Amino acid sequence: MKRDFVFMDDQKKAIVILVADDDADDRLLIKEAFEEARLLNPIHFVEDGEELFDYLKRRKKYTDMRDKPMPGLLLLDLNMPKKNGFEALKEIKSDESLRQLPIVVFTTSKIEEDIYRSYNLGVNSFITKPVTFQSLVSVMETLAHYWFEIVELPGVK
Repeated sequence: MKRDFVFMDDQKKAIVILVADDDADDRLLIKEAFEEARLLNPIHFVEDGEELFDYLKRRKKYTDMRDKPMPGLLLLDLNMPKKNGFEALKEIKSDESLRQLPIVVFTTSKIEEDIYRSYNLGVNSFITKPVTFQSLVSVMETLAHYWFEIVELPGVK
């Protein structure tokens, strides 16, 4: 039986998922996989590491979001232009206002060095992108179940 996932914080606002991925096809597949998994949380997409920080710091085109909730989970691709995932991860984890943001590296890499480096920089999980759409849906269902039903997220009751 499929469930509709909408996980609420104590202010009754759905937990926002932010996806940082430069590949338009991957962004579309992720969006469709979330929909197929019946994950109804708000999902926002950014295309590179600089746009990621504009979003997180509410700069440039994101200034109108200052009164909107910050993401409760970040899916981060490692291979992005302008500021790659490693650089973004290091900067997020060194910023006191952002370091508690749960980050899941979601990338095509299976390189052991990338896995170790990600964890050394403070990532919470490392997932290699699945090859098939159905596997992607399954990963999104599992991700939603784990991050929104099992673990306790900062600031969420």
